[in-house]
Amino acid sequence: MDKKLDDYVRQEITSSDRAMPTFYEKLKENMNFSMGWKDGLNPFEWKKEALKKAKELIIQEEDKSPFNLEVIAEEKRDGYKACKIVFNISKYSRILAYLLIPFVKDESVYPAVLMLHDHGSKFSIGKEKMVRPFGNEDDIKEKIKLAEDWANINFSGLFPGDELAKRGYVVLSFDALAWGDRSVKDFKTESQQALACNLFNMGTSFAGIIAGEDCRAAKLLSSFPFVDKKKVACLGFSMGGFRSWQLAALSDDISAAVSLCWMGSMVNNMQIGNNQIKGQSAFSMLHPFIAKYLDYPDVAGLASPKAVLFVNGEKDHLNPLEGVKFAYEKMHKIWKANNAEDKLETLIIKDRGHSFLSSEQKLTYDWLDKVFAR
Repeated sequence: MDKKLDDYVRQEITSSDRAMPTFYEKLKENMNFSMGWKDGLNPFEWKKEALKKAKELIIQEEDKSPFNLEVIAEEKRDGYKACKIVFNISKYSRILAYLLIPFVKDESVYPAVLMLHDHGSKFSIGKEKMVRPFGNEDDIKEKIKLAEDWANINFSGLFPGDELAKRGYVVLSFDALAWGDRSVKDFKTESQQALACNLFNMGTSFAGIIAGEDCRAAKLLSSFPFVDKKKVACLGFSMGGFRSWQLAALSDDISAAVSLCWMGSMVNNMQIGNNQIKGQSAFSMLHPFIAKYLDYPDVAGLASPKAVLFVNGEKDHLNPLEGVKFAYEKMHKIWKANNAEDKLETLIIKDRGHSFLSSEQKLTYDWLDKVFAR
């Protein structure tokens, strides 16, 4: 009995900050995505079954409660007006959002875009990352400064929602749970762990609530009498890019989507150093057990034959290039099987990192104009 314990057992956690089991590579080999797209499948039958499973795992509860929208403030801008609105994003939450409505003569209905903000570990602003905020309250003044700083870092100093409104699009931007007006002071990156854990314990998930509310916001946007219901798109950056292709797959109210700086494969993203394995921000995009059935490009492929644009940076450290290429190849097979490969555009911008700069913005907005024949 003089042997050391180490002679019988061994350490099974890789590190304290990236807590992976030492056998994680073996677990990854079990990720066969049993309901994922495979060559030769009937695309219609596959979508029917895979979409049913995706909705089962992602949308925990169907919500048909009335929106009861109110406009509480307006500001005239160059070619459009900005409105602060409040509405019921769910039967549990009534939230503040920004709605931009263009002034274009002789048009009774407009195309529309739901703007889906990023994560960025910046919880004090959400909708303000996409639409320039307004107001005279002290907290609004602070948010204007934070939003301008965010736009300078990520968007060439521009607010994507406002740029689309100038082009004649109705724009809706709202806070995901834990961002902007739906957060609390000093909400930190670590706070997400407690939030996600509590939601798991209550039979739902952080990512599931975000996905369900995105579907609700799309429903609201398409319901406006001044919106062309056949021309409603969603556009998101980073975590918003994940939300965008996911929403295009789940919602019949969305007819086109733009995903910026978020695509890959689960296997490629699960490598030491990637955000997807350190908890925290990952919980906002983590649907329990979906890895048994569907990979990221499989879920995105459920949007086919809708028009979808993916833009990723060659040097984006959050989206490993190998995974991006793998996902693009798989999605092209899905769109091709649906006789709609011309509706899918996948771009990798050379020497570009994790950003949505003015050059990509013009490319994206021109693409939307083309898709909606404007």
